Amino acid sequence: MLSGLMRAMLVDVPDGKDPITYVWGELVPGIGPAAARFSGAVYDRTTLGLREFEAARLRIAQINGCVFCLDWRTERDGVKVEDGFDGAVANWATSDALDERAKLAAEYAERYAVDHHNIDDAFWQRMLAHYSQAEVVELSMCIGCWIGFGRLNHVLGLDTACVLPAH
Repeated sequence: MLSGLMRAMLVDVPDGKDPITYVWGELVPGIGPAAARFSGAVYDRTTLGLREFEAARLRIAQINGCVFCLDWRTERDGVKVEDGFDGAVANWATSDALDERAKLAAEYAERYAVDHHNIDDAFWQRMLAHYSQAEVVELSMCIGCWIGFGRLNHVLGLDTACVLPAH
């Protein structure tokens, strides 16, 4: 029985085909390409700042255990978050390396992923003091994408071969 972060790929990929391209683009042609476009849009069309974007993304990667997502760092105009940012995100509640928006992004990602029924009014008051409603909706869509697709890739064993669209 397989356990832990690594698992064998559950999909038979034809020889010479890239697993991600095959699964996301060919195996289920009515859904896969649309899912890939949504995932790509999260990276290409976000209006969120890099640090809050990465704080939420990395927190979901830590919760999901997606091998690729844990190693990935989003780059914008040649800039990535600093080394050790993932550790700050894992310890978001006590980290001095994160500003309030990044802490809230990590907290929201965690609560959204593991305790969404208990996101209370006090949290929303803190969130809306630092984020516009449009930013909250955008962050929510990004987090939903990362939870769903990160788990899909991990459950199917694709995360060790994952390459994000347009990257």
